[in-house]
Amino acid sequence: MQNRQEREWELSIGPDTVRMLILKAKALNAGMRDDFDAGSEHEIEFDGDRSDFQHHHGLAEEEAEDLTERELRALISDLNVDEAAELIALAWIGRGDFEPDEWDEALAAAKQRPLRRTAGYLLGLPQLADWLEQGLESVAE
Repeated sequence: MQNRQEREWELSIGPDTVRMLILKAKALNAGMRDDFDAGSEHEIEFDGDRSDFQHHHGLAEEEAEDLTERELRALISDLNVDEAAELIALAWIGRGDFEPDEWDEALAAAKQRPLRRTAGYLLGLPQLADWLEQGLESVAE
């Protein structure tokens, strides 16, 4: 068995921070996936007898999902410029847009994006958690 020495972490964003963001993104994605798997689209159904006070059973679930999304947005928005660019670069490497040895190019391209739109951009990536996880693994090797 070969002992693999871990490379010293050279990024501004800590690996634990990335892992926490991955977990939050997975939780958000799982909540959405559960809704679609169950066939629930959070539509209000009207039963002809009660037209005034309709209760939507999905509101608590929607609020929990909104809270998770708000938390994730806030965490990403709290990153400094370098951390935000590194997070985007990790996602791009995980997605296969760049190879791990093209880190400098990925980071330079990520720094060209407007910082204030980072959270919206990342949350718009359909497999954010998976791509961050893959990017983190490939950069940390």
